[in-house]
Amino acid sequence: MNINATLFGQTIAFLVFVWFCMKFVWPHIMKALDERKKTIADGLAAGEKGKHELELAEKRAGDIVREAKTKAAEIVSGAEKRAGDVVDQAKTQAKTEAEGIMVTARSEIDRERIAARDALRGQVATLAVAGAARILGKEIDAASHAKLLDDVVKQL
Repeated sequence: MNINATLFGQTIAFLVFVWFCMKFVWPHIMKALDERKKTIADGLAAGEKGKHELELAEKRAGDIVREAKTKAAEIVSGAEKRAGDVVDQAKTQAKTEAEGIMVTARSEIDRERIAARDALRGQVATLAVAGAARILGKEIDAASHAKLLDDVVKQL
């Protein structure tokens, strides 16, 4: 056996094997690697995009929360102001009603006092006439002395 012929045969077999691999096997391997490379790149890009969208969403959520807090503070402030206005309005209305009740009560008291004074004057006049009748020992005619009694009542 010749070393040169064996070496030459092995070299030809190796070159045929390399050619066969390069022609039929290598494109499939490269295609699979390219697809895997593309899948990994797409996954990384999607991850970066997701991370960026998450940051944007967190920022928007923070803005929305701040805006909601501001609106809530405005609503609470408005409600407190409205409550104060309602209380002030109720106080004003209560004062007005109290003043009206006081005026009505005072006028009622004045009317009752005048009526009581008139009743007392009448009773005093009757008592005065009765007292004068006893003093004089005779009965005084109230109809004939009406003018005199009216003057007595006015003086009382």
